Amino acid sequence: MNAIRQAQYAYRQDAQTVKTPRSTEYDAFARITQRLKSALPGERFADLAGAIHDNRSLWTILAADVADKGNPLPKELKARIIYLAEFTHLHSSKVLTDGAPVTPLVEINTAIMSGLRDRRPEQ
Repeated sequence: MNAIRQAQYAYRQDAQTVKTPRSTEYDAFARITQRLKSALPGERFADLAGAIHDNRSLWTILAADVADKGNPLPKELKARIIYLAEFTHLHSSKVLTDGAPVTPLVEINTAIMSGLRDRRPEQ
């Protein structure tokens, strides 16, 4: 491995360690939302099912996090997140079994990403 590649590798590792929890959440939403957008029903059902599964998992993690008594978020915001997690789970089932549109899931994730982006500390 030459010196330039070693430097790139070392920088890449350091860049990953300085991520904030907020940017990590944003990245997770961005990756999953892109997968939801690109998984067209009827073409590759396995891709859609995988994206739905990952989206449900993300929302389950968020709901569990806000349900924790030590979570500092305001009570009203916690309730909204839990409601969105429940809606996401129910609508995901409709997408997979009834062919409901994936658009509401994408819109919810996009709104969350917008909120995460707007609250990122300025650098």
